[in-house]
Amino acid sequence: MEADMNQKIKILLVEDDPNFGSIMKSYLELNDFEVILKADGKQGLAAFKSEPFDICILDVMMPEMDGFTLAKEIKKTNNETPFIFLTAKSLKEDMLEGFKTGADDYITKPFDSEVLLFKLQAILKRHIQRAENDTIVNEMQVGKLLFNYNLRTLSHDNLRQQLSPKEASLLKMLCTAKDGILLRKDALEKIWGNDNYFNGRSMDVFIARLRKCLKADPSIEIANIHGNGFRIIIG
Repeated sequence: MEADMNQKIKILLVEDDPNFGSIMKSYLELNDFEVILKADGKQGLAAFKSEPFDICILDVMMPEMDGFTLAKEIKKTNNETPFIFLTAKSLKEDMLEGFKTGADDYITKPFDSEVLLFKLQAILKRHIQRAENDTIVNEMQVGKLLFNYNLRTLSHDNLRQQLSPKEASLLKMLCTAKDGILLRKDALEKIWGNDNYFNGRSMDVFIARLRKCLKADPSIEIANIHGNGFRIIIG
């Protein structure tokens, strides 16, 4: 989570019931959260792409785009943002589908507002701790280059290159991969949201772009591991 804890936590609330959404928004604002309320999945996705949020609360059954689809689209934009599903149904299949999309929690309506508040606080605390732990690997030496994941930069002498979010995520995964090999499936699922054919082709484009960025140090190579993935080699 990238929020400055001196500022209010910003929540994206996507709920198609105007009365219920308004009540939830007011309750959360009374508890010192900043809340942006949207009435359907398409509006919610547009809001998420236009400004940063610390956590999302998504209704499952909505017009235009359901909550599960919205969550998958959100993860394509930012895989780190936590989210909670709200639903009027308690079907096991729906709950499993929610958790498969990467949900941090799943709440069935009607629910106790204090329970929602507790769950929000617990999820945010976990993500803050995870972000603090990640700072250990946020800056690392790659050959002669200094890679800063938070700033998405590669630096050498007085030169600095700016990486895209996907390039930075790929380089971080390459540098921290278990046994030195970044599996294609792992990278696709974490950065793109799933490992379908089109995302695979997109990842190949970003690997090629990353190779160009690393040319500042000719000793660095991103090698293809046939049928598996990639390995970063420093000669």
